[in-house]
Amino acid sequence: MPPNGDFSTIMPGDTSKHIQPSTTSVSWQEVSKIKMAEREERLAQRPEWRLKAIVPPQQHDVSKHPTSELTPRELEIVRLDATAIADAIRTRQYSAVETLKAFCHVASIAQDLTNCLTEVCFDEGLSRAQELDRYLEETGQVVGPLHGVPVSIKDHIRVKGHDTSTGYIAWAGHTVAEKDAVVVDILRRAGAVIYVKTANPQTLLSLETNNNIYGRTLNPFNRSLTPGGSSGGESALIAVHGSPLGIGTDIGGSIRIPAVYMGLYGLKGSVGRLPHAGLMGSHDGMDAIVGALGPLATSARDLALFCHVMSQYEPWLVEPPLLEIPWRQEVVDGEGIPDKLSIAILWDDGVVTPHPPILDALQRTQDALTAAGHEVITWEPIDHQEAWDLITKLYFLDGGEEYREVLQNEPWVSQTEWIMSQVPNGGKPYSVAEIFKLNLEREAFRAKVAAHWNATKARTTSGRHVDAILSPAAATLAPPHDTTRWWGYTSYWNLMDYSAVVFPAGRFHAAGYRSVTLRGGVVHTGEPRNDKEYFIRAQWDPKTYNNAPVGLQLVGRRLNEERLLGVLRGVEEAIATYHDP
Repeated sequence: MPPNGDFSTIMPGDTSKHIQPSTTSVSWQEVSKIKMAEREERLAQRPEWRLKAIVPPQQHDVSKHPTSELTPRELEIVRLDATAIADAIRTRQYSAVETLKAFCHVASIAQDLTNCLTEVCFDEGLSRAQELDRYLEETGQVVGPLHGVPVSIKDHIRVKGHDTSTGYIAWAGHTVAEKDAVVVDILRRAGAVIYVKTANPQTLLSLETNNNIYGRTLNPFNRSLTPGGSSGGESALIAVHGSPLGIGTDIGGSIRIPAVYMGLYGLKGSVGRLPHAGLMGSHDGMDAIVGALGPLATSARDLALFCHVMSQYEPWLVEPPLLEIPWRQEVVDGEGIPDKLSIAILWDDGVVTPHPPILDALQRTQDALTAAGHEVITWEPIDHQEAWDLITKLYFLDGGEEYREVLQNEPWVSQTEWIMSQVPNGGKPYSVAEIFKLNLEREAFRAKVAAHWNATKARTTSGRHVDAILSPAAATLAPPHDTTRWWGYTSYWNLMDYSAVVFPAGRFHAAGYRSVTLRGGVVHTGEPRNDKEYFIRAQWDPKTYNNAPVGLQLVGRRLNEERLLGVLRGVEEAIATYHDP
């Protein structure tokens, strides 16, 4: 199968995605019951993949259970990243079928413990894996670079023959996809095996994962905490080795937050870099602020692998908004990346000071970078509250009308209530003239921040502007359910359309915790500056966040995804070689 060819996809501009809310008399509770019964019926067909041990609901850490009943060979497989799996199948160390069975086994248990799945298509995946094994056996060739690699797909991304309810009761059962989204079509052409879809929240505009169809998705490291959102089903599944590679989307942090909360890698590229056609969600057609599709994975090299594959199949030929920028793997591998990096650290965004474990991680990373000879300066925050005020206007140009319409026959979950409380302009739509003005404000803001970045060359010893910004991804580790209150550390970079990647930085253990003493002047320590900071500061209790992963964010310039991953490589090398005295 050649890299390019006809794409069997929903083309940009397809209007069938605008689903009207169901007008039937079936209650939302009955819709939920039907959908969950469908999922359970498919899972029950494989009882050998269900957990045999009883796990009490009050047990917080269930992260080891999904792999606890695997054979040694299965365990070998699921601990590999996607890059290694592709190599192992190509060299016939493992077959595509046995690889998929191992991940299905883990995914089944992960679902029972965290509620991370929506659509289950194990049989379809196994049929495809069998075809791939036959093809390799008969030809000695792989179908593509992802031959036999299982890939999980966020619910609102269309997968042919499967529902695309997107967390809405009104869409459940009414949105079976007739064609694949562009990204899914490319994955299939590259040899990937699609076997599950994963949970996203009601509205998608949420950094937690909860909806009235399937309920709440839990964090396997501590089930009293959220796995993040809106790609929270992906993060919960990948974190326990139920998937080696998953596809999410991000318009305010929805890849980065679940990835960082689950100790994973996640990439939000700039708009126009990766395929986005064939998704279902509210506000389709609104382009004042646009989401980006991207990968969640267990390694940085898998992020590059995904992007390379997407570029190899030339999606810009069928999705006109995409930019024809072939992937430059040599840059990821270090070409043009300075031996001595210049990194700016954002310690505090001027709105909410991060909790101590996040500041500790920033401090440790700074120490590692300086020990390796890299230069570190402080990034002075620029108008983060103003950025939030502007991006919420761009999110809700219609005053939230579409959300209210689609949700008219079901209750709002807690995080929907919170984000709808942020709707500006008294809940009224903006006029055309007002939208023009908001677009001008957006561009002026982008120019101001770009100039601020350019000015860093006056503060570095090299005379170059900084290569990247190291930042928290959130003000807290994964918080208790229904308590997310500040998106500013991620949504800011959506407003800028800068590329951003998150990476793991350890695990938090409450017992005997002592925070690192930070060098003065980088964070706010006085009285809370606003209600958000008051709420989040009051949340801090080490016991609350026990066993939660810790991670950080690295931000690069617009459309500089390869360079960003190249800089990340340098940062991680510094961390790996650092010996904390």
